[in-house]
Amino acid sequence: MIENPLKTKSYAFALRVVKLYKYLAFETKEFVLSKQILKSGTSIGANVVEGNRGQSKSDFVHKLSIALKEADETEYWLNLLRDGDFITAAQADSLLADCLELQKMLVASIKTAKKNMI
Repeated sequence: MIENPLKTKSYAFALRVVKLYKYLAFETKEFVLSKQILKSGTSIGANVVEGNRGQSKSDFVHKLSIALKEADETEYWLNLLRDGDFITAAQADSLLADCLELQKMLVASIKTAKKNMI
């Protein structure tokens, strides 16, 4: 089976987000923002997997576009958690770097898929 870097990286990122959620919910007792980041951060990979099983190129592009929106939302929550002093700048920077990498990969995949649809 061919390795899918986007699938692999989005899964690894989701695991990091789950660990962040556990820290926020159980250590800092922050429940609202922790659920928000859990939902958006894990949704990226779920949409990548769905896209890879898409019924058409159009479906693939649609699912990856949703994944990109979720990545953008996750970036927002990470910035908010950092600026609200729920996580350190170092923690945020590490997660934001991974999130940015996923965003770039998603944009590139969407552009390539759209180009191949023509």
